Amino acid sequence: MNPNEIDLHKELKKYFGFNQFKGLQEQVVKSIITGNNTFVIMPTGGGKSLCYQLPALVLDGTAIVVSPLIALMKNQVDAIRSLSSEQGIAHVLNSSLNKTEINQVKKDITSGITKLLYVAPESLTKEEYIEFLNSVKLSFVAIDEAHCISEWGHDFRPEYRNLRNIVRQLGDVPMIGLTATATPKVQEDILKNLDMPDANTFKASFNRPNLFYEVRTKTKNVESDIIRFIKQHKGKSGVIYCLSRKKVEEIAQVLQVNGISAVPYHAGLDAKTRAKHQDMFLMEDVEVVVATIAFGMGIDKPDVRYVIHHDIPKSLESYYQETGRAGRDGGEGHCLAYYSYKDIEKLEKFLSGKPVAEQEIGFALLQEVVAYAETSMSRRKFLLHYFGEEFDDVNGEGADMDDNVRNPKKKVEAQDQVVTLLKVVRDTKQLFKSKEVVFALVGKINAVIKAQRIDVLPCFGSGNAFDEKYWMALIRQVLVDGLLTKDIETYGVLKMSEKGEAFIKKPVSFMMSEDHEYNEEEDEAIVTAAKSTGTADEALMTMLRDLRKKEAKKLGVPPFVIFQDPSLEDMALKYPISIDELSNVHGVGEGKAKKYGKPFVDLINRYVEDNDIIRPDDLVVKSTGANSGLKLYIIQNVDRKLGLDDIAKAKGLDMDGLLKEMEQIVYSGTKLNIKYWIDEILDEDQQEEIHDYFMESESDKIDLALKEFDGDYDTEELRLMRIKFISEVAN
Repeated sequence: MNPNEIDLHKELKKYFGFNQFKGLQEQVVKSIITGNNTFVIMPTGGGKSLCYQLPALVLDGTAIVVSPLIALMKNQVDAIRSLSSEQGIAHVLNSSLNKTEINQVKKDITSGITKLLYVAPESLTKEEYIEFLNSVKLSFVAIDEAHCISEWGHDFRPEYRNLRNIVRQLGDVPMIGLTATATPKVQEDILKNLDMPDANTFKASFNRPNLFYEVRTKTKNVESDIIRFIKQHKGKSGVIYCLSRKKVEEIAQVLQVNGISAVPYHAGLDAKTRAKHQDMFLMEDVEVVVATIAFGMGIDKPDVRYVIHHDIPKSLESYYQETGRAGRDGGEGHCLAYYSYKDIEKLEKFLSGKPVAEQEIGFALLQEVVAYAETSMSRRKFLLHYFGEEFDDVNGEGADMDDNVRNPKKKVEAQDQVVTLLKVVRDTKQLFKSKEVVFALVGKINAVIKAQRIDVLPCFGSGNAFDEKYWMALIRQVLVDGLLTKDIETYGVLKMSEKGEAFIKKPVSFMMSEDHEYNEEEDEAIVTAAKSTGTADEALMTMLRDLRKKEAKKLGVPPFVIFQDPSLEDMALKYPISIDELSNVHGVGEGKAKKYGKPFVDLINRYVEDNDIIRPDDLVVKSTGANSGLKLYIIQNVDRKLGLDDIAKAKGLDMDGLLKEMEQIVYSGTKLNIKYWIDEILDEDQQEEIHDYFMESESDKIDLALKEFDGDYDTEELRLMRIKFISEVAN
């Protein structure tokens, strides 16, 4: 068939059911059909696969598609097979096939049925396959996920490096490189490695105007924050990314316990479970998938409404790719990432065992992620700059779709400081990365500065009126503005641009916004304020205290035996209206809720109705009992009358730690019979004296008891007696 005679729109309709092409698709398809080497850079969701699928279906011969992931191939093959009555129209050739299946694939190719053959790069190194492919007509070779070729890409695969030589063995076949993420440096690298400098290059915009970007500090309460977020987006599909398999499992569990339908997905699960979880997500049987980056490659669910990064990814490419799975249908997509410098340090640790060149690249990529998280300028502008694209952050599409633009930081004039910075870069001969430049500015000495004798230059310390953080923030903004460039080949050395040279000669206004401070302590205060009395419902609190007093009188025990104050505060915050909900309140377990809970739940229920209170159901975060194993161990061994010091030792606890755990156990309503241990330390009379004290006391606070007994007993003895008392009287 003559390529010029093909009616592309008709073929598009016939195979894919679309009336028109999207974005650059048509130009790309034409370039491939006319037999040109082609390079396509198109963000995820831009319809990259169609660019080679359609030409493969209409051209004579078989197209070879090289892809790094078996799962991805399978998805694509299934999709193509659904377009045609011929099962053999698309095949996979990889290590998962047996002899019979391989022969079937060869037969279908030879008879001209197969239009697309998906292969892993490893398969192409086998002599017999090369020999076979040389004997049949090939239309072109497409290399999907082409960034795998480049060491600068975020997903480098050494087996990709040799692809050019392999393709050469197949004769003179046009080549197509496709990638969804590529910085200018990676693009250059791909073209060089595939040896196709003449390729027609098509680059779609990386801007996804419908995505909202947000970064929050990662505090201890990150899980309750995520639960709250999901409950605000009830009924919508979302993906949560974590770095480790263990974390994936943990988060999936916490979500399930809190009534959110979620499944884990990572490479440690067997193929059957993975496929099942993937299908559940696609079929909307579950709302959320918690996954490592193994997920999502090729998952085409158009209506993912949010992507949450529990851990920050290793590079901005990965981040862009993973967030790109949201809102593919053009509807809303919320991209939320949690950031703490601790996570960055963790990732740096991972790099430390790798070869030096790889480390350097890894560090350079991580620094970009840090810069993105901490910047206070438009996140969209920052991201697009990284991918070599200009963006107008006032009138551009989606300009107001990020947390920085919606809550802008105050800006300050930094014209003079920019001049100081540029001069330091110039006077130090443009040899250094950001860190050394900042050190030179503030006048700090390290080995590099010493060795290069920067500390004797007149510019050394010229910026010491400001701290390191300030200069780091300024460098980031000057880079995006294009006054400096980062040379990636040398792992991020700062170079002057022409624009920077001109700025020194003729400075103009430069408004700088201050970077975010991610300070856990500060942010902690915001989230945990909810636990203090300040925000609990005071009126309800008074009623609960009165009820507790009444119930205690009825049972002839002190009020704290029933529920402690922190538990009442938590009730006045969360308004539990069933026994089940009550058992999730701070310091109340199942046993206690059942034993004393009914009048309390009834009171709260009436109060909620009478006062039209909207209950914050999102605040009740149930734990999965991460240390429930420890609690179980304590209970079992106390039953066996094992020495407490031995129990503590076995679990690596000191006595204080063990007592804390035991207090939690008895206060949540479980009995612990430690009489055997107390009998060793205190005689009958002493025990009776302390028991009577707690029975009559208004409070169970130890410091009050210490005062009362005035040095007769120490803290440990009193705590042990309190555990025994609560266990006997309250449980």
